[in-house]
Amino acid sequence: MAALLWENPGMSRTVPPAPEAIVAAAPAPVSEHQAIIDATGLWLQRAVIGLNLCPFANAVHRKNRIRYVVSRAQDRDALAADLATELLLLQATDPDKTDTTLLIHPAVLTDFYDYNAFLEVADRILERLDLAGEIQVASFHPDYAFGDCAADAIENYTNRSPYPMLHLLRESSVEQAIAAYPDTDRIYEKNIETLRQLGIDGWLALGLGPTQATPDR
Repeated sequence: MAALLWENPGMSRTVPPAPEAIVAAAPAPVSEHQAIIDATGLWLQRAVIGLNLCPFANAVHRKNRIRYVVSRAQDRDALAADLATELLLLQATDPDKTDTTLLIHPAVLTDFYDYNAFLEVADRILERLDLAGEIQVASFHPDYAFGDCAADAIENYTNRSPYPMLHLLRESSVEQAIAAYPDTDRIYEKNIETLRQLGIDGWLALGLGPTQATPDR
């Protein structure tokens, strides 16, 4: 699985209002799933786009090409089924309509280490569907922690999101973004500089709500 462009390639691996708000499996009450999507959208706009953590996110956001899916999965098997469904749907959909998908799963894999282990399952699903090299899965979690960072390190906030989620990206879109951006190798370094200058007080001032692990001030 390819690394996200704003991740440090040397680290262990562990992108609101939406064009479509889809609920996988049994539908959640509108107020519940809409609140989840709204929180995710706020995070995307204020953190990912607002802090320029991903220089490529604004374009797909402005063009309404992000699909938001709230999974009702309560266990790994149900989430794996939802992931397979969304991978096939993304493959079959015109990129001009949906370029990328955020599969949000608030009720399962809330523990980061369980979530991180599930990424191997995601890789196997990609292989089984013959989508490896066509779609990649990037990772975001409220307790995201890089392998060589303390749990409360501000660096982890590059990949901390309001809810556990899997980000499905087309490899072709990633390649186009890399070709159009002058210095992708500097993205991660710039993000760390931004977050260190911002600090936890600055992060909290974004009004995104607390993550599961909040660094010391």
